[in-house]
Amino acid sequence: MSIIKKQTGPRMSQIVIHGDTVYLSGQVGDVNTDITTQTKTVLTKIENLLQEAGSSKEHLLSATIWLKDMNDFAAMNSVWDDWVKDIIPPARACGESKLAHESLLVEITITAAIA
Repeated sequence: MSIIKKQTGPRMSQIVIHGDTVYLSGQVGDVNTDITTQTKTVLTKIENLLQEAGSSKEHLLSATIWLKDMNDFAAMNSVWDDWVKDIIPPARACGESKLAHESLLVEITITAAIA
């Protein structure tokens, strides 16, 4: 079974496709914006990457969400809930973690099926 990698750089690929499964690297928002803006940006990036891979948010299998501070959980969930309101949501985990840049508040990784 082939492995296809897209948007590949020296450190990682943004998209990896193996069979009928799409794996996205962790997506982050713009530094120095609030949790709501960062979450919206991340979800837009995810939708664009899924489209490039031949999938969509309707085919999400799982999501892992890392927050810099769990005090942002409700605000992030407000954006997330609006994003998944018209689909059956995926399996999901959410935790607190130190992220790659001090101004990053959220990072989301996605696994999805190709329809």
